[in-house]
Amino acid sequence: MSGATGAGGATGGLAGGQQAYGGPTPPPPPPPSTPPAGGFSQPTTYAKGQPTPPRGTRVPGAPGAPGAPGQGGGQPRRPGPGPSAGGTGRTRKARLRVTKADPWSVMKVSFLLSLALGVIIIVAAAVLWMTLDGLGVFSSLSGTLKDVTGSGSDSSSIDLMDYIGFGKVMLFTTLIALVDVVLMTALATLAAFIYNSAAGFTGGIELTLAEED
Repeated sequence: MSGATGAGGATGGLAGGQQAYGGPTPPPPPPPSTPPAGGFSQPTTYAKGQPTPPRGTRVPGAPGAPGAPGQGGGQPRRPGPGPSAGGTGRTRKARLRVTKADPWSVMKVSFLLSLALGVIIIVAAAVLWMTLDGLGVFSSLSGTLKDVTGSGSDSSSIDLMDYIGFGKVMLFTTLIALVDVVLMTALATLAAFIYNSAAGFTGGIELTLAEED
């Protein structure tokens, strides 16, 4: 009985001596919490006795912290070489081949172009006639013709204005413009058919197009 009491006292004394030697056991540190959204540390989450980082320290792995995924962290980016001041742009080239010309589109385009050309001819003829008439060219030619023929004031004399009057000149010019429209449209359409036939044997006209950057 005394032996058990002595063993219990020894065990109690050993436990008391260990508790007195080591002091109170510190509580285990809390599990790490999720980093805040702003990326800054919270000193209040650290256990007693642990050093706290200064306020404003970035937490590794937090959004916005260096090295965080998707935030451009890690190694610093090096600036790329800028464009040289005196360099010239590159020129890209493409080789194309005209293998077919649509006769219908060629006919429409040629008709419009020939019609515009006919209108230009009519306007130019009218302006030229009025300019020559204002300068007195037609009256001088009529007088010269009368002197050459020797008709004088005879009623059977030839009047130049009967042949080169404004009305007759405009009528003749209009007929020329209409013929020009018909002929140019027909010839352009026929040329499209001929080109398609020739391109079937030769492959068509090859073009080289260049584009500057």
